[in-house]
Amino acid sequence: MSTSARKRLMRDFKRLMQDPPAGISGAPQDNNILLWNAVIFGPDDTPWDGGTFKLTLQFTEEYPNKPPTVQFVSRMFHPNIYADGSICLDILQNQWSPIYDVAAILTSIQSLLCDPNPNSPANSEAARMFSENKREYNRKVREVVEQSWTAD
Repeated sequence: MSTSARKRLMRDFKRLMQDPPAGISGAPQDNNILLWNAVIFGPDDTPWDGGTFKLTLQFTEEYPNKPPTVQFVSRMFHPNIYADGSICLDILQNQWSPIYDVAAILTSIQSLLCDPNPNSPANSEAARMFSENKREYNRKVREVVEQSWTAD
């Protein structure tokens, strides 16, 4: 069963293996090219530094014309990440374009960690804290980072 989505995902995977962007990794699950596991490492010199955050990416046969469903498996505290781990990010919704590949998706999510959009909150507590009490916000982020070391 070799659809254009599967061919594209194989190409994305090859590119990710040959030229991996800093701080991200991802691969399809053994028997399902449409379901990927990924890890994003918290960027250096940020409150997220040292964190290892697991995600899943669920693609459909309509990829790359439709974006994947991306969710954090790791517990997160972030203005643009819902309690269930789903992510409020424009390129995963209304700004999607087929030029984005898996590496671009993961890189965008990684940069969202440090550069949240508190005006489009998925987690209103995190958004409020990010805007009003950065120190407390950073402390909560550090807790999530430490949990990421021990969580499955």
